[in-house]
Amino acid sequence: MKCSNKKEVKIVPSIYIVLLAIFVTNIFVNIELIGSEEPIHFSHFLPNIVVLLLAFYVHKIGVSFEFDNDGETLNLKNNGVFFSKFMEYRVKKAEFPKRKLAKFKFQDYFFYSAVKIYISSRRRRGFKTYSFNTTFLNKKKKRKMLASLEKIVENNELQKEQLPKRKLENEFQDVTKNNLKNPGRPA
Repeated sequence: MKCSNKKEVKIVPSIYIVLLAIFVTNIFVNIELIGSEEPIHFSHFLPNIVVLLLAFYVHKIGVSFEFDNDGETLNLKNNGVFFSKFMEYRVKKAEFPKRKLAKFKFQDYFFYSAVKIYISSRRRRGFKTYSFNTTFLNKKKKRKMLASLEKIVENNELQKEQLPKRKLENEFQDVTKNNLKNPGRPA
């Protein structure tokens, strides 16, 4: 299953432009106020501060998200939106076999959502974690993605449970084969 938020994210550059226009307009208003005899208060700079905070927030959440679990690998990718037609920037990418997905957490706050995945490794103890911003992904796609991840994690847990049984069966078969080959010698 593939899903992405390319359509939803198209609005982000427009939001950047509107915030920039508001910021520049407020700068000119503040310059006019400085030239006048009226005293300058903190409230004159408050709109610019709010616009800067909004711009930072939009910059933080304004990334595209792509999810692909077709085949044997799991692909997750975040990419910046503003210059994405020309170059890849702010890229966060994870591509790994499905069997390595140990668990995941989905964080959904009112203004921000993210999926955090934990990848197991043979060489290192513990997990390697990645966090991907899924704020602009609609609810239907989020549900499908989470159901898919849950299914992968369940399959991985079943395989881990069956692995010790297979090892015991293989060892038992090896011992019986050795006994059949050499009936007089103990294994």
